[in-house]
Amino acid sequence: QVQLVESGGGLAQAGGSLRLSCAASGRTFSSYAMGWFRQAPGKEREFVAAISWSFDITNYADSVKGRFTISKDNAKNMVYLQMNSLKPEDTAVYYCAAGEGLTIRQAMGDPSYWGQGTQVTVSS
Repeated sequence: QVQLVESGGGLAQAGGSLRLSCAASGRTFSSYAMGWFRQAPGKEREFVAAISWSFDITNYADSVKGRFTISKDNAKNMVYLQMNSLKPEDTAVYYCAAGEGLTIRQAMGDPSYWGQGTQVTVSS
């Protein structure tokens, strides 16, 4: 059974940093891309960042470029999202996701697996 378990959310001040972690288990993810999405209250879930499991290819939403960094540790089956220069508009529930596809965009278009989410709150 595939499991994606997020951790590391919490409260931060504007300008601060948080690091999210996603522990993946239950299958081999070599053909997958791993990503982060977020959903703010009253808004649709949106793509944040993704990384190819087998290659160091990344993709970011324009709103987080230069502030967030996605990384992975293949040996530990972990994916991370380092969030710097946080803004109040980054407040949301953050979800880890895994999907297959020829490209990251394709993989993140309809992820096969989702975590339960972790709350990130940024105060002004």
